[in-house]
Amino acid sequence: MLRALQLAEIGRGNVSPNPMVGCVIVHNDLIIGEGWHKKYGDWHAEVNAVNAVTDKSMLSEATAYVTLEPCSHFGKTPPCADLLVKHQLKRVVICNFDPFPLVAGKGIKKLQEAGIEVVTGVLEEKGQALNARFFTVVEKHRPYIILKWAESEDGFIAGENFEQIKISNSLSHKLSHKWRSEEDAIMVGTNTALFDNPKLNVREWTGKNPVRIVIDKNARLPKNLHLFDGSIKTIIMSNPTQFEELNQEKIQSIIVEGGTKLLQSFIDAQLFDEIRVFRSQNQLRKGVLAPILPKNISISKKQNLMGDVLSFYHLDK
Repeated sequence: MLRALQLAEIGRGNVSPNPMVGCVIVHNDLIIGEGWHKKYGDWHAEVNAVNAVTDKSMLSEATAYVTLEPCSHFGKTPPCADLLVKHQLKRVVICNFDPFPLVAGKGIKKLQEAGIEVVTGVLEEKGQALNARFFTVVEKHRPYIILKWAESEDGFIAGENFEQIKISNSLSHKLSHKWRSEEDAIMVGTNTALFDNPKLNVREWTGKNPVRIVIDKNARLPKNLHLFDGSIKTIIMSNPTQFEELNQEKIQSIIVEGGTKLLQSFIDAQLFDEIRVFRSQNQLRKGVLAPILPKNISISKKQNLMGDVLSFYHLDK
């Protein structure tokens, strides 16, 4: 199952709004086939794993380890549960139950009714972490929300009068662009759009550009900003929590990059899944103060990036 989870991770940034899924097929303690969901609309992990098995007659005595309950409905591709039934696998080991209404236990039931042994809940927490975005959308009906900013050692996010000042170093900047390539959308507020005129694209990494979301409550942003250059899909919203529209756009995850007012509104509403903060060794002494972190969070991970300290925060359970 660990190997299946590793394979699933390869699809990060390419399969949304589908979940990341990996599959490993084992016969007599030897892996005979592997696969993962590579791209939205493409074949699912189970299909790729079965296709990788040279001798299909071995499948009737094999075990498939799959990170998510095999689908039981026709979507972009046929049901994976039907494929496993067709080849009469001996056993299917599943990491996570699929809460998506069109699956939700139906895949497991289909396998069991065909006489296939089913084992569930193997490395369940690791699978939940892998597909936190997918589970958030299905269960909470909103995108997975990441709040992210860089602040100086003395707690400022920008210079006076919103002056744009480079706070984090080049490694932190590159990592931020990697994150952009992994999420569906990136959001900024009116002041950030107006004073920074950001492009919000992926320049320091290889990957897809996220959908750009800008909050413009009073329609006062000029149309000559980079955000409106037509190079990347841009959504203008008057309310940052209009999740119905984002759900319709199949946006599964958002990085909220600023500014302080927008970030603080999410923090105050306790409307986030994680916070990522870069703290540099630089001191600004004056300027725009960084958001105030809530008291009910804990640091889940901390890294030193050539002097910048990167902290990951999650709400206390």
